[in-house]
Amino acid sequence: MSELLIKGGICYLLGSVVASLVIGHLRGIDIRTRGSGNAGATNAMRTFGKKVAFVVFVIDLAKGWIATGAIAPWAVPQPWAAAPAVSAWSVPVCALAVMLGHVYPLWYGFRGGKGMATLLGAVLGINARLALPMILVWLATVILTGFVGLGSILAAVALAVAIPAGRSGVPLVAFGILAVLLIAFTHRENIARMRAGTEPRARRLWLFGARRGQA
Repeated sequence: MSELLIKGGICYLLGSVVASLVIGHLRGIDIRTRGSGNAGATNAMRTFGKKVAFVVFVIDLAKGWIATGAIAPWAVPQPWAAAPAVSAWSVPVCALAVMLGHVYPLWYGFRGGKGMATLLGAVLGINARLALPMILVWLATVILTGFVGLGSILAAVALAVAIPAGRSGVPLVAFGILAVLLIAFTHRENIARMRAGTEPRARRLWLFGARRGQA
């Protein structure tokens, strides 16, 4: 159990380094007071431009990859090392911890981003092939509807569906389910706006929607 606590704690602190908030602080701007109020790459593009948004996306992605690709497989020395059955949960613990750090950053009053880029990075660190259905579903959803938030939620669902079932895959299956719940929760305001018909659409990717004039 100590191994999971150590790795999870490190990943949470890593996730708490939210790129858009760091860059905004250097520029004297709290991105949470601009645009949608979200500390993610999409709002960074609205606030700071494409180049900064790309940097934010890469950093948020890298956090997830480091958590599952480097910290999770780290061989913790005795006496903190866990039994193999417990150690198998290192990957989902690290993935969820880095996402929670991004969503609820310790350094920024527990108000961060929505965790999608960090989730994608964590998946790349686990198995890059699992990222393919996420990306395809996200693109298809945004192209057809223009709703980025809906694309993120359905991409998380696609991940959960793509994870192989079976006894050996229980930790990853659990991670997939919890990731869907967390992404849906962080996008709850998007869901409410979609139901109310006030959610903005991404015009450049929305190709086939019926209400093309909506922003």
